[in-house]
Amino acid sequence: MERKVKLTDFVKALEGAGLLEAADGANGSVVSSVTYNSKEAGEGTLFVCKGAHFKAKYLQDAIDAGAAGYVTATEYGLGSEGCPEILVSDIRVAMPVIAETFYGRLSDELTMVGITGTKGKSTTAYFMRYILDDYMAATGGKRTAICSGIDNYDGVIEEESHLTTPEIMELYQHMNNALSTGIKYLTMEVSSQALKYDRVDGITFSAGAFLNIGSDHISAIEHPDFNDYLESKLRLFGHCRKACYNLDCDEQDRIREASADCPYVITFSQKDDAANIYGYDIKSCEGKVTLRVRGKGIEGYADFDEEFTLGTFGTINVENALAAIAMSALLGVPTEYVASGLAKAISPGRMEVFYSEDGKRIAIVDYAHNKLSYERFFETIKDEFPGKKMIIVFGCPGGKAFARREELGTIAGRNCVYSVITEEDYGEEDVNKICSEIAGFVEAAGGKYEIITDRVEAIKKAITLMDDDTILFLPGKGRETREKRGILYIDTPSDADVVMEYL
Repeated sequence: MERKVKLTDFVKALEGAGLLEAADGANGSVVSSVTYNSKEAGEGTLFVCKGAHFKAKYLQDAIDAGAAGYVTATEYGLGSEGCPEILVSDIRVAMPVIAETFYGRLSDELTMVGITGTKGKSTTAYFMRYILDDYMAATGGKRTAICSGIDNYDGVIEEESHLTTPEIMELYQHMNNALSTGIKYLTMEVSSQALKYDRVDGITFSAGAFLNIGSDHISAIEHPDFNDYLESKLRLFGHCRKACYNLDCDEQDRIREASADCPYVITFSQKDDAANIYGYDIKSCEGKVTLRVRGKGIEGYADFDEEFTLGTFGTINVENALAAIAMSALLGVPTEYVASGLAKAISPGRMEVFYSEDGKRIAIVDYAHNKLSYERFFETIKDEFPGKKMIIVFGCPGGKAFARREELGTIAGRNCVYSVITEEDYGEEDVNKICSEIAGFVEAAGGKYEIITDRVEAIKKAITLMDDDTILFLPGKGRETREKRGILYIDTPSDADVVMEYL
């Protein structure tokens, strides 16, 4: 859908939101696009000056490209030179206002599904995608849209993602593309950072899910402490018309209290049969998971008690399946499409199992990257592959979530016969320093290790260490095809690609 909005409309909206400081040279010129990327700026663009690495050069590049104006929290004084300057008090809070002014309230036109939690967001999003795709295929609708930590699809754009939740400008573009191509549903992961820094302000989810909570993303540039992390995630309820939450996770009192911000809430569980969606009689045989689910007391949805089969490996995914079943019920999706969607749902790079040609050696590729996801993984493997030895190839990101180095190093040291420690988006931090810190915790937990900073070489070395009684675990990157080195994302083979070539 082509959008054209007057520059003065942005001024009025920002003033109404209490964000406007000044509007130097603002006029009735037409804005035909909004962006914070100077490379995307052109004639009629409203350019947003934001980002930790923002430089005045980017603004000049946007002006040279024909920008109709710019929004900034730092005064540059270029309004008198022919490019109107809109000065605001907080650029991050202003961005949702800018996006909504340009695109309108798109979440009122599109059925949005939002998912948050410390682990399982991507898998649950893919479960919903398969369920809704089956529902649409049977009722004459189109393939549904998704914004996940794995990929984004909106009917126009199909791409690998680099943020769990896109920035607000990209998010509105995805929503606009979905509507313009006749898509009815968009499922998305909602990160704690997106909630904390207003990246989904102005967006209302028709159905949302709070999966679980563990300690993660604690650092100076993310969340200063667990309380801030939890409070950020709990903000999801204030964005939902309907929501569900997990009765089996920690912090139940605070979750229950926060859920009051949502008009209608149900629960799911595999431990408490009082939940609206209760999973029981859970079985796994060679990776195939079946379970019975009883649904009751859900407004506008008939009670049921049915068996479901998961297309994704591991009982670790039962929690995610129950969340997807709960959200499907909130959306009124018949259970036949819930069952058919779950049976075929595969999340690329999520608990993907690969075998050697003789079928005796196993490698599992996953996006697990925090304490809770590591713990759940090893619990699952011990249940489903008793007696198997474990080798792990892993790392930790640079500049954030520093506690993971101790947590993941300790878990690896306790559960694996050998750890190969490597890069995982080290960014602007020294990769050798990160790996050495992790290694200290692996060793303290009684584990053996070596450091190979090149991830491809690390995986190749680990494969040579395997025997028929070994499972190789490759967490953190899944099917991602880039590593963040410095401030750049460098193209690399995915973990899955390397395993398929060398195992």
